[in-house]
Amino acid sequence: MRVRCYFDFASTLCYVAHRVFGEMGPELESLGIELDWVPLDLAELAGWRRGVEVEPVRLANAERVVEEHGIEVAPLRVWPDSRAASAAALVLARTPQEAAFRARIWAAVFEERRALDAPGAVESFARDVGVTLDPQRLERARDELEFRTHVAREEDVTGVPTLMLDEFPFGGIQSRETTRLVLERWLARKLAVARPHG
Repeated sequence: MRVRCYFDFASTLCYVAHRVFGEMGPELESLGIELDWVPLDLAELAGWRRGVEVEPVRLANAERVVEEHGIEVAPLRVWPDSRAASAAALVLARTPQEAAFRARIWAAVFEERRALDAPGAVESFARDVGVTLDPQRLERARDELEFRTHVAREEDVTGVPTLMLDEFPFGGIQSRETTRLVLERWLARKLAVARPHG
């Protein structure tokens, strides 16, 4: 069962989700769930400005979530332009390199504190995992990113990370226990609907 997970590489909360869902791998596998990581442009979705300092209330929320999950990472104080990285993720979607590229971006930005939107940064990070990005495909993927962001808005997605449980957006990053419980109940409802009656 594939569950779409909307994310943005610029989001500290999505980095936390990357870590938490990674640790939940065996639990997700036991439930028969595979996450389908789908990038969107949160700056466009939420009307945020790129390249400026994150508002104090948003920064405080990110710091709270980081502390709650016990992950040692400092939230980004300036919101970078993540569109090139997201376009690359779309180019690599459903390929053997997809997960490695995503992990490399998270590590570069949040652990090594390297600039996501520096010239040539995304291409360099891709080469780190053995991937050469085609500029023309990246340009087309930027259009796809815009389209996927529009679709997410139509699905009532207002932030990231968001798991799409059929047509219902489950936003934010919750505890492992809460996430597992929500997924178990969702699966149970799906099975109940699918089970023939009478």
